[in-house]
Amino acid sequence: MLRSSAKTVTSVDFASLEGKVLALPRNRRAIVAIAGAPGSGKSTLAEALVDRLNAAEPGRAALLPMDGYHFDDTLLDALGRRARKGAPDTFDVDGLRAMLVRLRANEDESVIVPVFDRAIEIARSGARPIARSVSIIVVEGNYLLLADEPWRRLRPLFDLTVLLDVPEVELRRRLTARWVGYGLSPDAIAAKLDGNDLPNGEIVRTRGIEPDMRLAN
Repeated sequence: MLRSSAKTVTSVDFASLEGKVLALPRNRRAIVAIAGAPGSGKSTLAEALVDRLNAAEPGRAALLPMDGYHFDDTLLDALGRRARKGAPDTFDVDGLRAMLVRLRANEDESVIVPVFDRAIEIARSGARPIARSVSIIVVEGNYLLLADEPWRRLRPLFDLTVLLDVPEVELRRRLTARWVGYGLSPDAIAAKLDGNDLPNGEIVRTRGIEPDMRLAN
């Protein structure tokens, strides 16, 4: 993880994270980034945060998953990258950045964003509306804090950044359970974990920009 000696990173729990989000200025739309390795629980955390914010003030928050910007399998096949689906170079980073710029400007009555359907491993375009009245966008994804180009160009668009810290042994356990749930064989699961998921997690841990705060999950 790339670090800056001038920056102090706070370790927080969910309640503290919620407090930090609620303390963001309300004079414009805010974007909160939640990053972490595959299996770290970032999607669950992001959804819980959005639900909590909306329970207190209906319609205040909305979710934008990075996975909606996965390259389609046909493109990955053409690029010879299907086996590494989920690696940093298998996403439309510029498309995600353009969407973040549009959401931050908040000039449209409604913006329709894509969502990844894990059951079929395909991103669905035009899947979720975000209204102009939404004041907090929670973005979640593996590489939101990656220091490599072009990912690092996302960082200035975030008002608050969070990284989930999860030990690799726990990531392996969670990911194994995930792929068992999708009916994969033991051999297929081992190939996914050691050939893709865990190496991608190592990229998140070692090649990232330091977050504003960390959360053990």
